[in-house]
Amino acid sequence: MPRFTVGAGVGALLLYYFDPQNGKRRRHVTRDRTLAFFRHGARHAERAGRGVAANASGVAQKVQHLREEPKDYDDATLAHKVETEIFRDADVPKGQINVNAQNGVVQLRGEVPSEDMLETLAERAREVQGVVDVENLLHLPGTEAPMHQ
Repeated sequence: MPRFTVGAGVGALLLYYFDPQNGKRRRHVTRDRTLAFFRHGARHAERAGRGVAANASGVAQKVQHLREEPKDYDDATLAHKVETEIFRDADVPKGQINVNAQNGVVQLRGEVPSEDMLETLAERAREVQGVVDVENLLHLPGTEAPMHQ
């Protein structure tokens, strides 16, 4: 029985593909679809390979640049870098805080709305590369400004 089934299947395929009226078209359609399948697979594999290569390149760059090389900034540049870092948060009152730098020592002056922000801004300023020390002269509303020592 299995031989008969296999034979019938092969016979049906032969009839399908070698039919005098539509056989040639069916063969060409099957050939075109098969080639398209492999072309699509090749493009997909190539795209996936490029993605893997890009990710590997990104990881290699991250490993190479784990540590930022120490830089020697002038005072104006250092003050701008500190401003960039501490004014990132939208809640920080930018117009009420002055940032100065002298020989790597950053001075923060002005009024901030909360004690937490006062400490957070000083801590963010300390984390900027090139900052030697931070003089925190920030104060809360209604309190007197600390004096420079």
